Amino acid sequence: MIIMIRMAKKSDGSQVLPIVNQIFEEMELKTMAALPQDTLFKELAAAYLTEDYRYSYRRTLVATDDQDKVVGVAVGYPESDEAHVDDALQTLWPKVGLPKDYRLFTDKEARPGEWYLDSLAVAPEAQHRGIATSLLRALPAHVLKTTGLHRISLNVDLTNPGAERLYTKNGYRSIGEQMIGDHKYHHMVRDI
Repeated sequence: MIIMIRMAKKSDGSQVLPIVNQIFEEMELKTMAALPQDTLFKELAAAYLTEDYRYSYRRTLVATDDQDKVVGVAVGYPESDEAHVDDALQTLWPKVGLPKDYRLFTDKEARPGEWYLDSLAVAPEAQHRGIATSLLRALPAHVLKTTGLHRISLNVDLTNPGAERLYTKNGYRSIGEQMIGDHKYHHMVRDI
């Protein structure tokens, strides 16, 4: 399989969102799990089309196969954007009985001067084929070109040593631990 890395397009949403949804399921987000799935998917699809949402097409690199099918995603943003990356969901919360200013993610994930890799995921049928590594290798050039930042960061759950090995193998190092929600994470960085 030939893998190409490119910026996501608006038209990729129907392929990107199910891959990103794997992350929501892993995180065991009670709020997301309690929402009617058709409402949730509709709102996430609308948010994907905005410029500023955490999982916007503008913040997403995709790995595609030789048929241009999306098989992996890397989503991130500069730390300076972190406070507002979920504003696009403010229209969803009242529809499901939550206050408009509700925040799904309240913990600080990135540190000043970092470009934060929020999510890295591969479609189940395409796993173990080097797609995550291809996305990680594309990030430094992407980050430098789009932001000029010289540090990429991410958080990896302490209960996921396989992911930590992948990141370490690709030049990331742990600089500490932090709590995000109910999980403890290693905060890892790669200087570029």
